Amino acid sequence: MHCDELYFTIHAVRRMFERGIQRTAVEKVIATGEVIKEYPEDKPFPSFLMLGHSGGAIFHVIVATDVASGLCHVITVYTPDNVIWYDDGKTRRQK
Repeated sequence: MHCDELYFTIHAVRRMFERGIQRTAVEKVIATGEVIKEYPEDKPFPSFLMLGHSGGAIFHVIVATDVASGLCHVITVYTPDNVIWYDDGKTRRQK
């Protein structure tokens, strides 16, 4: 994913602080991480669920991309719930 600039929402910054996830770890995920799921119909911009690792821990980043301007909006950052996700952090459990 290519981003010329990142914008961190207040929500994302709060979640990063609560979970001890550094900005540099999120930036690395966005630059080189794995997209788990795409949400092309999201408004106002398409968004992506990305898998990240920091200090041995797995986390998810949801980022929306404004392709026209190159601005990426970091919507939230969270630790995947083991009830919903397998230990690899990228495979959802069946309901």
